[in-house]
Amino acid sequence: MNELDVTKKKVSSLYSVETLLVDLHNKGMQTTGLTIGGRKGGAGPTDDRAFILNGKPVMIPVLNEPAKHSPYSLVQESSTLSLKHEELRSPIATFLEAVKRPKFYDLTTKDGIPYNKIAVLHGADVLASTVIQTCIRWSKEKRCQFCAIGQSLESGNTIARKKPKQLAEVVKAAEKLDHIKHITLTTGTPNETDRGALYLAECVKAIREVSDLPIQVQCEPPEDDTLYQVLKDAGANTIGLHVESFDEDVRRKVMPSKSEITLETYFKAFKKAVSVFGRNQVSTYVIIGLGEDLEKTIDGCEKAAKLGVYPFVVPLRPLQGTMLEFAEPPSSELMTTIYGRVSNILETENLSSTKSEAGCAKCGACSALPFFEKVIDKEGIDYAEELRN
Repeated sequence: MNELDVTKKKVSSLYSVETLLVDLHNKGMQTTGLTIGGRKGGAGPTDDRAFILNGKPVMIPVLNEPAKHSPYSLVQESSTLSLKHEELRSPIATFLEAVKRPKFYDLTTKDGIPYNKIAVLHGADVLASTVIQTCIRWSKEKRCQFCAIGQSLESGNTIARKKPKQLAEVVKAAEKLDHIKHITLTTGTPNETDRGALYLAECVKAIREVSDLPIQVQCEPPEDDTLYQVLKDAGANTIGLHVESFDEDVRRKVMPSKSEITLETYFKAFKKAVSVFGRNQVSTYVIIGLGEDLEKTIDGCEKAAKLGVYPFVVPLRPLQGTMLEFAEPPSSELMTTIYGRVSNILETENLSSTKSEAGCAKCGACSALPFFEKVIDKEGIDYAEELRN
């Protein structure tokens, strides 16, 4: 079997939805000639576009460097979008659909700010906002090398601080017009003490006056661990404490400032947060592709999961304008291995993306991990099988 035949055999195996998604997350896809939009710069998922793949929301890179050279391309055929691979004549998938532009994007707040500068749609039904767009770590010497939080502010696509009343106004409209299901509020780090937790609590309180939708808050661990209860009492349902990597050497190299918050501090924060929010309602981002040690990563995920924390494993997305813009994403083989091992940990600890009430783990669009999960609940329901079908 020659090299081309091997490639074709490998690519044709991608009809498995979870395997295809792993490859798309790493390599992105070209969209030349199509007007499909996409968000460039900023916090959270960016340089990508939201699609529905096999009925489920996914965020696929379309603007970053890997996407420019991806073997995958999106092609318009009559009234449908087809996904093609450069080595195959026939489409790999015709079940890919771009998520429509939200209706609330066309509105402005009472004080004249476009709604999409206050909050944006993630996936298909998640309203997300970076409530404080500035960060004390946003300098060449201190910044996290993968982060793009300052770019959307510099380009004028957002505002520095979203007022609680503005957020409530946007939530009310998005829930009515676009049927959002849950809300994610993250923040740049404004200081080394509460790390944005108090302002997040103010924002949650304002939203609770107009909506009962589940809310996740995301911040670095505050020094005062009583603030987890403050966030919970304000109305937050889940919390994201994003460690980014379980390899301390990688953290010091890639996150020179944030890594001053040690892994030991994070695990203490995990334990306290779980005592307030409950198991499966605390999550942490774990980025693969930063040069981390595989076993340290798996061990960290297992240690977190045993505490009740959902390790939301994602591949590195090299974002435009960041210090890792031209970095190579992890291989699909590596991601498949990690997803498989972490899903086994989740099964053992009875954790699942579907059991999370709000946030990144609940949405799952930036990771293929939910497709690898196998958690059987008391009624015998296999959550991963539901996703695949």
